[in-house]
Amino acid sequence: MASAFTHGFLALSMGKTFFREGMPPKFWMFSLLCSVLPDMDVYGFYLGTAYGSLWGHRGFTHSLFFAFLLSVVIMNFGYREYGPFTPSWWKLWVFFFFLASSHGVLDAMTSGGFGVAFFSPFAPTRYSLPWTPLIISPLGLDTFFTSWGRKVIWSEITWVWLPSILIWGVLQAVRIFHSRHIHRKN
Repeated sequence: MASAFTHGFLALSMGKTFFREGMPPKFWMFSLLCSVLPDMDVYGFYLGTAYGSLWGHRGFTHSLFFAFLLSVVIMNFGYREYGPFTPSWWKLWVFFFFLASSHGVLDAMTSGGFGVAFFSPFAPTRYSLPWTPLIISPLGLDTFFTSWGRKVIWSEITWVWLPSILIWGVLQAVRIFHSRHIHRKN
């Protein structure tokens, strides 16, 4: 799996990229929740859940269906002030779905594991992407703060953090250019 640090970083960087105005704390809380909650399945290891089962690591909670359900639940309970299916509702729903889905995609980019059950519970097949530049992260913090953890972070900085910052920077430059261009016309 990719580290929780990188899942969280993606939530923060993409939130800053796609939502310019100041977002309330609940937006950031839900963003982080969507990006890290799929890894709740690691607790199954302690309960004897088989890795390749529906409830095993990278199973149902890493699926697109789970991302769909999580996004709907967040919108239903966290954003009742938006009318269902209004443009603001859709924008937030798509963003939360993207974050929850990104968890499985990042995990499918790692160099280890059995793959991700993207289509669970409808199909149990697990997939890894053909390009796996991310070093699989250790599960425990004690193991994370070792040379292995340093290698993980460097691979994630290279392949996730820097591209995310680049996307944010390009969009910021476009926004500034567009804003100045609009002001010149007026």
